[in-house]
Amino acid sequence: MNELLFRRNAVRECLRAGRRRIDRLTVARDSDLAPAHDILAEARRRQIPIVESDRKRLNLAAHGEPHQGVLLEVGPYPYVDLEDILEWAGTRREPALIVLLDLVQDPRNVGALLRTAEAMGVHGIVIQERRGCDITPTVVTTSAGAAEHLRVAQVTNLVDAMRRLRQRDVWLFGLGLSPEAEPLSAVDLNLPLGLVIGNEGDGLRRLVRDRCDRLIRLPMHGQVQSLNAAVAGSIALYAARAARSEAGQA
Repeated sequence: MNELLFRRNAVRECLRAGRRRIDRLTVARDSDLAPAHDILAEARRRQIPIVESDRKRLNLAAHGEPHQGVLLEVGPYPYVDLEDILEWAGTRREPALIVLLDLVQDPRNVGALLRTAEAMGVHGIVIQERRGCDITPTVVTTSAGAAEHLRVAQVTNLVDAMRRLRQRDVWLFGLGLSPEAEPLSAVDLNLPLGLVIGNEGDGLRRLVRDRCDRLIRLPMHGQVQSLNAAVAGSIALYAARAARSEAGQA
């Protein structure tokens, strides 16, 4: 099934990544397309059909979302196998840095987290097929197109994926608020790491939490005692990247 990507960053990064089938680029004839000149040039270079349309039709196609005058008709998101993520870490000769999402369902939360994950050099994302969040056009847009560059594995059973990662010497750290969780600053993040992030409302499920090697938390110093999944996960990823930088592995 085809999908429509909208907004310039999402369209631009999809073209740059070159991982999807691309069928057509639609542009609004009444828009200032100067900021999208590189998108048009790349589409012409790749001989992608370019169609002009009025803004009203683009508004309808984007379901009212701001589209910045460009829509890209593409094939399905290119999910990978879990093994592909581990192989990519090996190719880069880096200790694995992987994010596992335990039924995180808000597409904007997922998109924001994926934007940070790509910026921090994460080797891959693991999500659950059922009751999780697919990599939809909204996720791609919220990630500013970063999702197009990431390796995302969609698994049937997250606990089984965690078991497989542990067999490959990847340590699993669950991010949460449980009393037994250790402060983020007290743990060594410079190791092959799978950061497990729970659902926005319920956190980590018991079976997922039990499979983690350690539980970590972000100490709170204000009145609000929790952060959303994207913010908490981003802070932990920055800490993991900093630990690698200090060890000379950045």
